[in-house]
Amino acid sequence: MSFQAYLDTIERKTGLTPRQLVDIAHGRGLDAPGVKAAEIIEWLKSDYDLGRGHAMAMVHVITKGDRIDSKHVGSGGAHADASDRLWLDGIATKPEGL
Repeated sequence: MSFQAYLDTIERKTGLTPRQLVDIAHGRGLDAPGVKAAEIIEWLKSDYDLGRGHAMAMVHVITKGDRIDSKHVGSGGAHADASDRLWLDGIATKPEGL
């Protein structure tokens, strides 16, 4: 499953776009320096019932933004993405090919 597919699944499960979840995390201070991944994972589990894999995808987006390592782009593997930039604004507005 590509990184983008993880984010799309999170949106389907929670009803919130990744950007909305990032904004909520920001409001809770979960993007502050020193916040541990475990704290973000616990919040996503308790409030949205996200499993560890999906929560870790959100940890990346919350702490590092919408960029992924270019080694995953077009690699043809199971985790290959079409772009090094993730779409956070929802499935309905996602450009073709992401």
